[in-house]
Amino acid sequence: MVRAVLTLDHLHVDYDGVPAVVDASLEVPDGSVVAVLGPSGCGKSTLLRAVAGLERPTTGTIAWDGTDLVGTPTHQRGFALMFQDGQLFGHLTVARNVGYPLRVRSRRSRQSRGARPPMAGRVAELLALVGLEGYADRLPATLSGGERQRVALARSLAADPRLLLLDEPLSALDTGLRERLAADLRDILRTAGTTTLVVTHDQEEAFALADRLVVMRDGRIVQQGDIAQVWARPVDAATALFLGYARVLEGRPAALVLEDAGLPPAPAVAVRRSALTLEPAGRLEGEVRSARATPDHLRLVIAVDGVGEVDAVAGPGSTAAPGDRVRLGVDPARTAPIGAGPSSLLD
Repeated sequence: MVRAVLTLDHLHVDYDGVPAVVDASLEVPDGSVVAVLGPSGCGKSTLLRAVAGLERPTTGTIAWDGTDLVGTPTHQRGFALMFQDGQLFGHLTVARNVGYPLRVRSRRSRQSRGARPPMAGRVAELLALVGLEGYADRLPATLSGGERQRVALARSLAADPRLLLLDEPLSALDTGLRERLAADLRDILRTAGTTTLVVTHDQEEAFALADRLVVMRDGRIVQQGDIAQVWARPVDAATALFLGYARVLEGRPAALVLEDAGLPPAPAVAVRRSALTLEPAGRLEGEVRSARATPDHLRLVIAVDGVGEVDAVAGPGSTAAPGDRVRLGVDPARTAPIGAGPSSLLD
């Protein structure tokens, strides 16, 4: 079993008496990437700053490998914090930006913590890790947004932090670049093997980067667990909708959809836009309210008998028009029971 190296236990952080983080408890396993996901203002960045030592907890503990860190200065925690804008030194080359933590550490202590390559060699290793070989002599102003974030990541990894803290690392990038860099960042973190805590408001970014997901709302952690577990069993309707499910059905409509999907009964069910599909032999039936063709699908809104309006899709070449009566099937992989059993609770 992988041990937890970072542990938060009933953490509270207040600003002038106003709660920002409330009773937060979580564990970050050694070598894992954990994403704290939530909307703006939910307290996730405050939680990250408390871990970094930039905010003092009101109550509760933050521990590393069993040692309480409350009262330990930021620079003595052995953590690296990377902000969304990278905060590179504009007058320094890429190599000197990446090597900056190494120079600072060298000044603080001349004693090595084991066999290490020379500084230039370490910088070259890091630039290769983030895919920026040949960029050593460039200045930050000559780089794209994604390249600057790669430099910032290499600099954060330079001093071999025992924990890497990423604050909305890709939010300043456009959508296409963010998606490409998220995949690369996941590979970089896995290769480096650095334990990482990342905060983000973007569901796709969290799913792309992390092994485990922590969902926050109104200062509280409402759910946490492996990515697949949280996605498959959101703890409540608000969490399901924030994770990207299109609708949440309750009561009799939920029972009909769950029955058709072959899933156990539950008080509610979250459905993705593609959970219901046109199927001539489907058991659900309804009337098409709207239809819109895309290159890959026919997107529909259908008033399903006993269920109400839901989204549905049909494959390329399918035809359906408002007013048509159609039959539908339910894909169980694209539905999520809510409030059914312990797997939907905080673990």
